[in-house]
Amino acid sequence: MPDSRTVADENRPVPLERAVETLPTLFTRLTDQLTQLFDAKLALLRVELKEELQTYVRGAVMVIAGGVVAVIGFALLNVAIAFLISMLFAHTGLSQPAKYALGFIITALLYLVCGAFIVLRGKKEISRQRLVPPRTAAELEKDKQWLSSEL
Repeated sequence: MPDSRTVADENRPVPLERAVETLPTLFTRLTDQLTQLFDAKLALLRVELKEELQTYVRGAVMVIAGGVVAVIGFALLNVAIAFLISMLFAHTGLSQPAKYALGFIITALLYLVCGAFIVLRGKKEISRQRLVPPRTAAELEKDKQWLSSEL
């Protein structure tokens, strides 16, 4: 037969002295469990923020790479293509400097469009990211509902 001091019958009330003795223990256990819960939530938040940061860095690298590609392409190919385009105006009545100017202007516009496309693509990837980490927000919402149902 079990010891009556260790097992309480559900129908029998627990003595007030015993309830008071267990209250600090229960409170300590509750605070420990809440601390563990918040530690787990903070760890999840750290992981999600790290993932978000990596996505932002990738997007920023794409924007920078797009800008570098646009600048290098503009600088190196601009001269060759501009001269090629200026040759299209060879049989016009324009002076040689005007032909070169038209060649450089058309070439510059082509490279600016390509660079803008790359920059906008990187910006689009950055804008897809949400500011609030979704898994952490869902976990905190579950915890909020659990705490409100327990209290």
